[in-house]
Amino acid sequence: MADPPRSPDIEPHTTPRWVKVSGIIALVVILLVVILLVTGGPGGHGPSRHTGGLGGHTPPASLTAHGV
Repeated sequence: MADPPRSPDIEPHTTPRWVKVSGIIALVVILLVVILLVTGGPGGHGPSRHTGGLGGHTPPASLTAHGV
């Protein structure tokens, strides 16, 4: 028995467009996260990040109160 004729407009086993777009967006987001992790991200981390960019090191208040 022969297979029934198929309509030329219908392609079997095609991935929907929304799946392709979602996959591309997910890959771009993952790539951005990896790049940020490798480069240290904007501004970096550490104590000087919260001092307003003065660059100086201020000891904790508990040390200055004891004259250390």
